[in-house]
Amino acid sequence: MPESALSTFIILVVIGIVVGLIFNRYGRGWLGRQVADATGVGDITYSLIGIAGSFMGYHVGIILGLLPSALLYLIAIIGAALTLWLWRGR
Repeated sequence: MPESALSTFIILVVIGIVVGLIFNRYGRGWLGRQVADATGVGDITYSLIGIAGSFMGYHVGIILGLLPSALLYLIAIIGAALTLWLWRGR
């Protein structure tokens, strides 16, 4: 199944946004969300970090030689989640 670069780009952006929103909405408690909203760290920031993580995970999967595209997208999800988890722990 050949995929175009544009469709891969869009899928990785969507993966990053979804994982970022999940981390922002459900990854912290109520008080943490209130503090983050007061300091300006919200949905957009988490989505951008998630997008960066999904691209990193996807390309690490390519470097490791994982060729089936579904597996690469799974690695992209893991990459986005790992990047958000590491970024949030700063």
